[in-house]
Amino acid sequence: MLFPYTYVPHQMEKMQKFIDFIFYEVWCKAPAGVPFSTDLFIANPDLHDVMLAFQWGDTAGGDFFYSHIERIYGLFAGLNPVQIDQFKLWYQSNNDLEKVCANDPAPQLARYADIAVDHEDLSKQLATFFKGLYSPSLLGLAALKAKIGNIDDHYQTFVKTNKIGKCPFCGISDTQGEYHSTREAYDHYLPKALYPFNSINFHNLVPACHRCNSSYKTSKDPAYAPKDPARSPRRRKFFYPYTNSPYMIDLQVHMHHSDIDALTPAEVTLQFGPPALSDEIETWKDVYGIEERYKAKCCSGDSKDWLEQIRILKDEYDIEPDKSLATAQQQTDKDPFANSNFLKMAFLEGCQRAGLLDAIAKGA
Repeated sequence: MLFPYTYVPHQMEKMQKFIDFIFYEVWCKAPAGVPFSTDLFIANPDLHDVMLAFQWGDTAGGDFFYSHIERIYGLFAGLNPVQIDQFKLWYQSNNDLEKVCANDPAPQLARYADIAVDHEDLSKQLATFFKGLYSPSLLGLAALKAKIGNIDDHYQTFVKTNKIGKCPFCGISDTQGEYHSTREAYDHYLPKALYPFNSINFHNLVPACHRCNSSYKTSKDPAYAPKDPARSPRRRKFFYPYTNSPYMIDLQVHMHHSDIDALTPAEVTLQFGPPALSDEIETWKDVYGIEERYKAKCCSGDSKDWLEQIRILKDEYDIEPDKSLATAQQQTDKDPFANSNFLKMAFLEGCQRAGLLDAIAKGA
């Protein structure tokens, strides 16, 4: 991840608070044997209003919400205290995103497959419920919107704070901002297809460009390295998208020859830093196809145009390539992500190492 987002508090966080209440105060207390009813939600008046509205409502989304809470309550009722404690640990761990990203050993991540080992029916019901929580047919219902607001408003609030306008996962694609009538999709950082309990937690929801979200990441699991038949699944570090600790990714481009018109991705080598972030960088490269995408960019018409701009400045205005490179560095220092300056600068420095700027200086 090239840069972190700033987390933006919003009314929609209330939906996760509802889920917290449902989990701890309703499901985890189900073994006490109290029959399921809307009375279980009285301690949370806003959620109680929602449950009353959905109890007799005729909307599919409302029925989905109410009926699945009831079904899961029935399955939790059969758990013993040790099992309840295990579910509490899983719930807390799956929502402690910052520690999960750091590969802290304390959180015990739970995937649906892990829960299914001893609780197959419960795993299936949880999967249906949490995958369905992040759904327009549910979040758009009037009774719920009145309590939590709507996601389009969250996005508008978000982009007014996060103004870079580039996808932080690739730095190549623009992201839609406050002056667009549509918005980027929210990526479930820990995929909702794999993990319960956090599908409406906005610490796990990050706007991403279409290519990052739908073409490259899809349902890849950033928390685990790709499967290796010779070893058990291995946890790994990955960037926390809302970290308050600043960092900068270093990128170097090396070309195996100086014929820019014949350059192919196989003839480009990329080096990333700093070493202190090597684990996070490796996960980022794997999940978002960064090497493939950056190498393709270095072999594209855009990169040829970056070099051609330096040639034009030399031929038409007698500006030496070294001076043009210094100007490009100033632009990158000022705003590394506008016009993909971070990649443009790394490419031009690669051209310099390959002798291409010297050739321009000599008029070749």
